[in-house]
Amino acid sequence: MKFTSILFLAAVLWVGMAVAQDSSSSSAKQDMKDAGHATSQGAKDVGHATVKTTKKVSNATVDTSKKVGDKTVDTSKKVGNATVDGSKKVGDTTVDTSKKVGNATANGAKDVGHTTSKTTKKIFHPDDKSDSSKPSQ
Repeated sequence: MKFTSILFLAAVLWVGMAVAQDSSSSSAKQDMKDAGHATSQGAKDVGHATVKTTKKVSNATVDTSKKVGDKTVDTSKKVGNATVDGSKKVGDTTVDTSKKVGNATANGAKDVGHTTSKTTKKIFHPDDKSDSSKPSQ
């Protein structure tokens, strides 16, 4: 009977170890499945977040580019208008100055011509006392 008790105790221990090993194996398998599922879900979540962030960044880039383009156009128009206005002022001043220089040159040429005429008469006709500035009739 002693032998049967030992054999029965050995059988119970062996079956207990087998059950414990099987349940531990089953738990490990389930843990691996859970880890795989969690990894899969994490990858999906990261993918969705990446898509959303990419769309937001893309839209922000488009909006900013539009704003910069509009500001560039506005600034170019202002610079162009200022250039036109400045050119008109310079052109007007150039015309006025050119007229004044032209008139002064014409008047100076007349004065030189009269003086030359008077001097020439004095040299070649020293006895003539008539005023050379009077037009001859």
